[in-house]
Amino acid sequence: MANVSWKGVMPAVTTKFTQDDGLDLEMFSVNINAQLEAGVHGIILGGTLGEASTLEDGEKELLVRHTVDLVNGKVPVIMNIAEQTTKNAIKAAAMAQENGAEGLMILPPMRYKSTDHETVAYFKAVAESTSLPMMIYNNPVDYKIEVTLDMFEELLKHDNIQAVKDSTRDITNVIRMRNRFGDRLSILGGVDTLAMESLVMGSDGWVAGLVCAFPKETVAIYELVKAGRIAEAAEIYRWFMPLLELDISPQLVQNIKLAEVATGIGTEHVRLPRLPLQGEERKRVISIIEEGVKTRPTIPSY
Repeated sequence: MANVSWKGVMPAVTTKFTQDDGLDLEMFSVNINAQLEAGVHGIILGGTLGEASTLEDGEKELLVRHTVDLVNGKVPVIMNIAEQTTKNAIKAAAMAQENGAEGLMILPPMRYKSTDHETVAYFKAVAESTSLPMMIYNNPVDYKIEVTLDMFEELLKHDNIQAVKDSTRDITNVIRMRNRFGDRLSILGGVDTLAMESLVMGSDGWVAGLVCAFPKETVAIYELVKAGRIAEAAEIYRWFMPLLELDISPQLVQNIKLAEVATGIGTEHVRLPRLPLQGEERKRVISIIEEGVKTRPTIPSY
């Protein structure tokens, strides 16, 4: 089994497109290199932020292969799985493994609201089909299916189910999971606007969104919290908050891509049906980004 250390900052990276809707691997590489330079601890491909639902299978394969080559063993490359059928989820896991991914992040079945029993069976079937380590993405707010502690109890019988991306919006959940499972389950916060709170409560890491545009600041918050330098981390976090709020919007992809343009490590191209932001909303988001860029904090050494 591949070995992933489920901790630190793991960007859910955006997928870069060219003007004529192909993959823009050149700009994608610029962004990944900026992430690595800032000291991120893993790269997550094909999440919501990566516009996974619009990617074709061949594009996903190309992205995994390209990222694995680019990262060259420095950090693990994790592939997200968001499928409607168990069969396709198993196929996606096999594709990721064949192309060099070292871990999987997996959502419950898409579209169908599965029961607890069905959800557990789904995750187990994928876990049994692969030797890759897995992180369960628990986001009942957006996906309407909650993975409860009792369900985790059952799932953790599988050695390769190792981590959770916790997007329940309930910080006490971090403590409940830690009390119940100790270190058997790694916990990564999945909501940008609660990330520092989650880390202070003992999360192992942060699956981050605005890191796509601001990698250094994101990594600094993580490292400072882990070093017990809470006041210094909180200062950066306060500066970051208006930007982090751009992540909790249905237009998070457009918002974050605009921020990547402002920091020079992305373009605004999204894939239809998404469209770049328009009108008043565009002005509002740009003003938040411009203020953030203008007032970027000095990062203390850690």
